Amino acid sequence: MSRARAFVVEAEIALSDLCDPAAAGAAVTAELCGHWKHDGACRWPHNNSIDPRHQPARFRTLFVANESEEPGVRERIETGLRRGKGWRVLSVRSRPLAERERALADTLIAGPRRSSKT
Repeated sequence: MSRARAFVVEAEIALSDLCDPAAAGAAVTAELCGHWKHDGACRWPHNNSIDPRHQPARFRTLFVANESEEPGVRERIETGLRRGKGWRVLSVRSRPLAERERALADTLIAGPRRSSKT
């Protein structure tokens, strides 16, 4: 089995006036974990952030996966964003981990991770 590492997905999303910006992260977490509020460790530990001060808003998910799982997890993240209500996805892209994200990535890699068998 390959070793887990951190990956990043970024998106630009146009938020509607009444949309809670945190809803985009909740949509991604629901897609990855089954619900935005769940017990226990994630199969793919992740962290979502959004900067709604810009228009379009800048959304980012940093996630941990084995290299073989990475394409499927990226697809799930994009699916969660595109299924969400209250915003429109303008672009989605992968990018390398930024140096300022290294400590967060290391924490997620070292933390608990739910087995794919559960």
